[in-house]
Amino acid sequence: MQDAAATEDLARRAAAADPAALDELLLVIRPDVLRRCARFLPCREDAEEAAQDVLLQVARKITSFEGRSRFSTWLYTVVANCSRQKYRELKRRAAEQPDTMDTTQHPDPRSTSVIAGSRIDLLEALERLERESPHLVAPLVYRDLCQLDYAEVAERVGIPLGTLKSRLHEARKQVRPWLADAS
Repeated sequence: MQDAAATEDLARRAAAADPAALDELLLVIRPDVLRRCARFLPCREDAEEAAQDVLLQVARKITSFEGRSRFSTWLYTVVANCSRQKYRELKRRAAEQPDTMDTTQHPDPRSTSVIAGSRIDLLEALERLERESPHLVAPLVYRDLCQLDYAEVAERVGIPLGTLKSRLHEARKQVRPWLADAS
């Protein structure tokens, strides 16, 4: 297991177009990326697909990492975006082809797992929050799902710490009844 400082160094070298550093970085971050994608997506295969999307995005866009924030913060943004995008894709695919879904391959998580069902409910709540109050989504995702500290979230979102805390409070207040209704 590589320490955070070594990973940050690898990321800086990869961002400077060092292909060997990029290869090593992708290898090092893969387990963490998969674990974080699984926080969003209850089905392991879906989380693995999202993790592959994350690794591809990292490989394609590492040169955009400028080192102003920690690489882990940058990476968690990519994880959150790719995982949520994968969820939207799966939801759209299921809506377009409801009769062709093989429930033995992908059983309804709401009927098989309380944990998986609660993740689906959370993703649905995030979709609704994005429609109704899009400025509240990023603070909630980065703090509560990616578990970044307040300062990192404020930096990533580009708002003062007090504003972040206010938006986070409002996001939680809006999402709470939607999650309660889902149970």
